[in-house]
Amino acid sequence: MTPSDRRLLRHLITAVVIKLVVLTGLWWMFIRDARVPVDTDRIGQHLGGVTSSQGASK
Repeated sequence: MTPSDRRLLRHLITAVVIKLVVLTGLWWMFIRDARVPVDTDRIGQHLGGVTSSQGASK
């Protein structure tokens, strides 16, 4: 491996690490606490099927 290859490899690894740190930071600030409520009855109506509630007797 030539010195220029090592330099290129070091730059590529540095760029990937920086991108991972930035993406992790963005996720931590904006997405981590995001929650999506799920309503099984509404999903069942949307998909056209019948849903059964968990623990409900027939």
